[in-house]
Amino acid sequence: MKQIAVLSGKGGTGKTILTGSFAVLARNKVMVDCDVDAADLHILLKPSVRERYDFQAGKLASIDVDACLQCKICINLCRFKAIDNAFKVNRIDCEGCGFCYHACPVGAVRMEDKIAGEWFVSDTKYGTFVHAKLGIAEDNSGKLAAKIRGAAKDIAERENLAYVIIDGPPGVGCPVMATLAGIDLAVLVTEPTLSGLHDMSRVCELTAHFKIPTAVVVNKYDLNTANTDMIQKSCAERGIKVIGKIPFSPDVCASVVNCTPYPEYSNGDIRDIIVNIWNTAQEMVLGK
Repeated sequence: MKQIAVLSGKGGTGKTILTGSFAVLARNKVMVDCDVDAADLHILLKPSVRERYDFQAGKLASIDVDACLQCKICINLCRFKAIDNAFKVNRIDCEGCGFCYHACPVGAVRMEDKIAGEWFVSDTKYGTFVHAKLGIAEDNSGKLAAKIRGAAKDIAERENLAYVIIDGPPGVGCPVMATLAGIDLAVLVTEPTLSGLHDMSRVCELTAHFKIPTAVVVNKYDLNTANTDMIQKSCAERGIKVIGKIPFSPDVCASVVNCTPYPEYSNGDIRDIIVNIWNTAQEMVLGK
């Protein structure tokens, strides 16, 4: 079983479009959307939820007002000002540190599980899909990404699947770390802009640090060929292979508007380019 993650240094480069295409082209696989802060792969894959689970992320304080002595020790000690004068805990302000729980002289404070979102195992026409929905203003996206990645890996091992196809988050933050751990190939999607080059370079440094094989795809490369040349030069200096360059096309935009993975929307030249990208990625993870 091989794990391939599609990542990008910044948002809007076309990462999910490529992942959705891989979902169509790959055989014998499970898909997982680790971009839990702004999940959108489900829009292309149209999943039917089979299993639903709560995502627990830390604890929140709760005060039993009947047992409370109203001594205000908890109010005075809380650095986050999460407890009001009626001894009600603000769930947004509470950090779940537990200081009030340990300080309460009568044990009126209890720490309760914090449900920060949900995650799902779903069926699609392309195979099993594991995805999640993080609650509004909730954190611990790295923990949630690790959770669903683990679930997808378990499914792949149990069903003897060949691939785990991962739609990773943009950037280099905690959920990216959770996505990268233990994968066989990182496919970085970038664009021919200076910010695209800069942010791609940051992810390249991260994958180099963890010694993860890396490939690059330049999307909309023909919008600025000079910047595309700079990206290719940067990749060559790092020993990273550019496995595909996708030209700008209104067809790609139309496939997104129609909520359809591109290889199922069009049989044009760009489809052939994406097929070649997938074939090259397979060869890289299989050592051919």
